[in-house]
Amino acid sequence: MSLVLISHSRTLGEGLRDMVAQVAGPDVRVAVAAGTEDGRLGTSAPLIVDAIRSALADGPAGPTDGVLVLLDLGSAALSLEIALEDLTELERSRVRVSEAPLVEGAVLAGVQASLGATLDATFAAATEAATMSKLPRA
Repeated sequence: MSLVLISHSRTLGEGLRDMVAQVAGPDVRVAVAAGTEDGRLGTSAPLIVDAIRSALADGPAGPTDGVLVLLDLGSAALSLEIALEDLTELERSRVRVSEAPLVEGAVLAGVQASLGATLDATFAAATEAATMSKLPRA
């Protein structure tokens, strides 16, 4: 099980990857497609394709169950759509895209993936992040 984090900011994407790695451990691969090729804010379809293919590749623990993609803002979805068109049908069949909030969804997905959850279960965990309360309720 692998994650791909798409963000307009390279700093945000790499920092979130570090957070997820800390809670998920070394067995969960986290790829980042953040910022543009020249370091500006934005998203890049080619960087997203590279991140997804990297996440799909067999790693030291063997083949991945699939890839869960999380993104920061709606406009990142446009770059993601273009990137998905560049993937083969087989590659696309192993990718799920979550509408979960990026930070909370990535952390919950990382924890689930570290427990050996399937792609569908990891997707469901990330989706639950949309309803999480950030503050204790009285």
